[in-house]
Amino acid sequence: MNFSNTDISLARKLDAQDELASFRDEFLIDDPNLIYLDGNSLGRLPKCSINFMRNAIEEEWGKRLIQVWNDGWVNTPTELGAKIAKLVGAHPDEILVTEATSINLFKLAIAALQARPNRTEILSDEFNFPSDLYILQGIIDLLGKKHHLNLISSTDSISIDAEDIEKNINEKTTLVSLTHVAFKSAFMYDMKKVTEQAHKSGALMLWDLSHSVGAVPIDLNACKVDLAIGCTYKYLNGGPGAPAFLYVRRDLQKELSQPMWGWFAAEKPFDFDLNFTPASDIFRYRVGTPPMLSMKAIDPALDIILDAGMTRLRKKSIAQTEYLIFLADKWLNPLGFRLGTPRKAALRGSHVSLRHLESFRITRALIESHPPAIRVIPDFRAPDNIRFGITPLYTTFTEIHQALARIKIIVEDKIYEEYTNEQLAIT
Repeated sequence: MNFSNTDISLARKLDAQDELASFRDEFLIDDPNLIYLDGNSLGRLPKCSINFMRNAIEEEWGKRLIQVWNDGWVNTPTELGAKIAKLVGAHPDEILVTEATSINLFKLAIAALQARPNRTEILSDEFNFPSDLYILQGIIDLLGKKHHLNLISSTDSISIDAEDIEKNINEKTTLVSLTHVAFKSAFMYDMKKVTEQAHKSGALMLWDLSHSVGAVPIDLNACKVDLAIGCTYKYLNGGPGAPAFLYVRRDLQKELSQPMWGWFAAEKPFDFDLNFTPASDIFRYRVGTPPMLSMKAIDPALDIILDAGMTRLRKKSIAQTEYLIFLADKWLNPLGFRLGTPRKAALRGSHVSLRHLESFRITRALIESHPPAIRVIPDFRAPDNIRFGITPLYTTFTEIHQALARIKIIVEDKIYEEYTNEQLAIT
């Protein structure tokens, strides 16, 4: 898109033309002086989730007690999986909501390594979420250091060259494990191309969708992806620490064997057989009893996204990230900022990183601004990234304008110098 000026009237005009504007009313927004641009870390609370959860607690758990499992609770992990499948281009029986993202990675990565016992290399990149790399490092240690983790470097600290992926995949590669949208720069891989590169050498492909599900269109089946994981508390608005999901392609479900043989992964859990027989379908990737209350909160949030539709969400996301970059170019680049995100929309997820030597103190000044100044909540990622999460369901163009204008004031007036570099537990 081409933007004609930096006046706030343009932002208001774009909001007036927004076909998704009504979805903002679906979320709890109780502070008109707060601009929330961190939905890529934790999504806002959908209003419908409040009564939905009250019913789950008071009526379902409170009155039905243990009977509630047979009322339908036991099917929730796969019912939610079927809804997520619509967002990621998968069959309903290929997605399971269960455990945390890291646990799901642990299960699927070991399953992949065991399926290719004569191969010794795991390929990833320096953009992968650190937790994913820690899990892979731990797996290598657990399996007796038989494998090597090869990390591809970036030449510009923003993107990874597709040729570097191809050059690093070889006959020793057993698993390629990458984050679809990089958590710092928002660089987005060509999922189909990279998956084809992995398969060409006989490796299995595992994608972390945590920063892309609900933010960009995904088609796992069309890309012939083997395995995937993702969280539900960012763009899916499932709530703090909500259970994650995993994807295993149909033809691999029975072939692969995950290492955590919990009772819910058994073919017949309530037979209480002392010898484990794994389920033959997606159920074999479960472990223990699902955390039902946190899992239930995901349900109404998914309905909102399905109603909005990923095509419309992506269209608005591109427009809003381009608008943010346009304002940054005009206002912030002369103040020492530089773009830490790909300019090309096809290579970018739904957040924008701006880099500055004083990023941390600027972030603090945004979050801790005193009235009547507008408060802005982005987040900071070391060493110098301020991330602005664009969530088209509730982010407005006017908010983007106000947030960038506030940054301009903070830097020009050196307000950030009032703050220290002392970091909080969570940034």
